[in-house]
Amino acid sequence: MYLHIGDDICLLSDKIIGVFDLDKSTVGKTTREFLSTAEKNLEVTYLTPDIPKSFIIATGRVKTDVFLVTVSPGTIKKRMKASESYKGVNDGRKN
Repeated sequence: MYLHIGDDICLLSDKIIGVFDLDKSTVGKTTREFLSTAEKNLEVTYLTPDIPKSFIIATGRVKTDVFLVTVSPGTIKKRMKASESYKGVNDGRKN
C-alpha cells in the first residue's frame, strides 16, 4: 500500500524503515550525526518550508532516503493503520 507523507509524495509502506519525531529523536548525538551525513550526501528531501515535525527513513532504489515532513509521527501511524485496513478489502484477487 502507498502512504501519503505530504506534498503529493507517496511511499510504499513496505519501503518505510522508520518514522521519527524530530524533537525527541534529535536529542541524541547519533541521530543528529545521521541526519547531518544524510544531508551532506543529498539523501534528504524537505517536503515543507515550515519547521518539520518528523522524519521518515525509507529504502530507495539505490540509497536510503530521508524525508523531513510536517506530518506528526502519530498522524503517519494512523495513516498506516488505515492503509492496513484496506488490505482486507476484496480487490478481485483470490486469497
